[in-house]
Amino acid sequence: MSRADNGLRPILRIDFPPEDRLGRGKIMLLELIRETGSISAAGRAMDMSYRRAWLLVDALNRMFKEPAVESQRGGKQGGGAALTAFGEALVDRFRAMEARMGAALADDLAWLEAARVGDVPRAEETQPRR
Repeated sequence: MSRADNGLRPILRIDFPPEDRLGRGKIMLLELIRETGSISAAGRAMDMSYRRAWLLVDALNRMFKEPAVESQRGGKQGGGAALTAFGEALVDRFRAMEARMGAALADDLAWLEAARVGDVPRAEETQPRR
């Protein structure tokens, strides 16, 4: 999802009771697995360990009736991973929900931007220098 013209953007996160979540991080991981064919390469691209990436994939695969990612063990090519048809549909559906959310909130985001103080400094810019 791209930022609105005014710079503000809503962030979509879906909570699945009791404790599962689906948000932009897991979707980005799926997109990188699709691009790289590898859980470890996707994790590295997001500055996370293979273990963390694998745990997120495992959580995604357990959240739904169908797995989002299939992995193959080693061999000559060293294994790999690919999105399933469900994983592809999950990414597409999530990105479409983000786009609809942004479009639905565009007027409200513009109102919020108009109400903001101009050129708000970042936190690090407001800290005294030593």
